[in-house]
Amino acid sequence: MPADDYVPLMFQAQVEGRSQIQRLIPSQKADQQAYDWAKQWQKGCDKNNVPQFESHIQTRKYQFTWRMVTNSGQDAGVIRPVIGERGWAYFPGSSMKGAFLRACRQLCPADEVLLFCGGKDKDGELHPGMLRFHGGYPNDAEWLDNSLVDVVHPQEDWQSKNQGNHSAFIQISLHQPTFVFGISSSKTLTSEQWELVWKVWRTALEQGIGSRVSAGYGQIATHSGNKLVGFSLSGEGPASKLIDGQEEFRPNLFKAALRGHTRRLFNGITDEATADRITKLLWGGIGRGEDAIVGLLGISFNAPNLELEEWQSPVHRNNVVPIYETGDAVLDVLLMKSDLTSEQQDELKQFIIRLMKFAMLLGGFGKSWRRAYHPHFFPAYKRQLIGCHWEFTKRSYPLYIPFGEDLAAITKFLDTFHDKGKELSWLQKLEPQEKLTPGIREAWHQSNVQVWGRLARDKKDSLAIRWLHEPYQGAKSIKHSELTGWSSRNDLQPKTKIGRIWHRLYPRFHRTQNSDGRPIWKPTTQYAELLTIFPDDSTVSDDFLDFLGRKPYGFKQLWGNQ
Repeated sequence: MPADDYVPLMFQAQVEGRSQIQRLIPSQKADQQAYDWAKQWQKGCDKNNVPQFESHIQTRKYQFTWRMVTNSGQDAGVIRPVIGERGWAYFPGSSMKGAFLRACRQLCPADEVLLFCGGKDKDGELHPGMLRFHGGYPNDAEWLDNSLVDVVHPQEDWQSKNQGNHSAFIQISLHQPTFVFGISSSKTLTSEQWELVWKVWRTALEQGIGSRVSAGYGQIATHSGNKLVGFSLSGEGPASKLIDGQEEFRPNLFKAALRGHTRRLFNGITDEATADRITKLLWGGIGRGEDAIVGLLGISFNAPNLELEEWQSPVHRNNVVPIYETGDAVLDVLLMKSDLTSEQQDELKQFIIRLMKFAMLLGGFGKSWRRAYHPHFFPAYKRQLIGCHWEFTKRSYPLYIPFGEDLAAITKFLDTFHDKGKELSWLQKLEPQEKLTPGIREAWHQSNVQVWGRLARDKKDSLAIRWLHEPYQGAKSIKHSELTGWSSRNDLQPKTKIGRIWHRLYPRFHRTQNSDGRPIWKPTTQYAELLTIFPDDSTVSDDFLDFLGRKPYGFKQLWGNQ
C-alpha cells in the first residue's frame, strides 16, 4: 500500500490522484471522494468528549436554521471547514471577533467599541480590548450523524439564457447545528455589560456567520437589526436531493429565484452588462477576472413545521419523489450592508416587495417552479410529480394583488413592476436599451414576453394545465415542444430542455373592511390562471399564440405586445 494511503484525505493536496473533495462526478452518485473525506473526519472525531470551555468563560448556545459553513479558506476551489479540538467542527475565535466588531460598531458608541474590542483611540494610541473570543463548537455529537457533503449548483445561465453550461460543486457544511460560543473578559464586567456583550453577539449572528450567508447559510431564526422585509408564506412541491439521494429542503432556492427574476427584469430594461452588474450589486457574485462582489441583500428562511415525505406514482411504482410541506414559514430578506441611507433602504424594500409579489404571481420556488402543482390542480395526472404551489399566509395577505373579473389589476402591477425597476438607478447608472441582447431569452420586456390569463372558478377549473399534456385544439399540441421543454428524455437531445412557458394558479383575494374600517383580506375559491410565454419563431409557438388570440375559455392577453 502506498505510504500516502495512510494519510487522511483531509491532509492530502487537492490534486488529481490525491484528494479532490470539490470534484463531483454525476454518474458516481454517492461514490464521491467527498463522502470518503467526510467519513474519515467523522470517524476520527472524538465524539465522546464534547469540547468544554473553561469555567471563567461565559457561554451561550444558538441553533442555526439550515446549514452552516465554517470557513478556513479555499484550497483548489473547495472551502475547507475549520477543525478544532479533538477533531470537532469549530468556528474560530478570530472570525467571531470580526463578526462581533462589525455588530458592535452598529450598536455601541466608539468608546465602548474600544473598550470591548480594542483599537486606536482618537489620539491614535493603540488599546487592547477586554474581550477574548474563544470560538464555538457544536453542543453535542449529533452533527456527526448528518451528511456533511453539500452541493452547490448555479443554474442562472442555464435557466434564463440559452441553456448555458452549468455544473454542480461539492462543499462541506453542517446541517442545522447548535453551536456553543465562548467569550471571556480580561477585566470584571457587570451583569449589565455582559448582557450588552451577548446582545451584540446575537446581532452578529443575525447577520449570518461563515460562508454563503446571503443564500441562507449560517443564519439563526431571528433578525432584529438587519431585516429589510419579511414574508409569511407556505409552500409544497418536490424536494431537492443531495448527491447520495438524501432529500432536503434547501432555502437557498429563494435567493436563486429572486436573483433570477432580478436579472430577467433588468435584462428587459438595460443592456446585458448593466443588468449583470446590478444583479451582482444586489445579490453578490463573481465572474471571470472580477473581484468578488458582496451583495446588498441576503435571505433567511425559517420553517419550524416543515415536513418531508415521499410521493409515489400510482402508475409507475418505481417513481418515488421526495416532497416538502413547509407549513407556516417566514422568509426574511436581509440587508447585508449598513451604509445605505434610509431613502435607499426604503427604495430597496419596495423593490423586494414588488419582486416577491412578481415571483408569487407568475411562478413558484424551487424545483419545477414553472408549473402549477399537479396534485392540486390536475389530480388525475399521476405519472410524474410536477409543479409547486406557494401562497402567502395570513400576516402577508395584504401582499396579494386584488383583481376583478377582468384581471386588469394584474396588468397594472406588471406595468409598475417593469417601470419601477428603473428607480434603482442610484445603484448603477442604467444604459439605454435600444434592442434586447441576443441569447437572453427571458428578458422581461413587452416585446419579448406575453402574459395571458383567465378567471378560474376553483382549483378544478384549470384548463391550461391539460394543454401541457394533451392536444389543446384538434391534433395541435405543445407537449414536449420547445415551448414546454422536457425533462430526462433519452430519446431527445438535449435530454432536458428548459421550456418557454410558465403556468400558475394565483389565488384570488377580496380586500374589504371590518367593522372598525380597517382593511381585511378574504380568500375566495377562485384563481387567476396565468400563462407566461417567451415566444420563439417556431410554428408550435406561433400556432399556440394564434389559438390564445382567439380568447378560448376567457383567456386574454394581460401584458406584452399583441
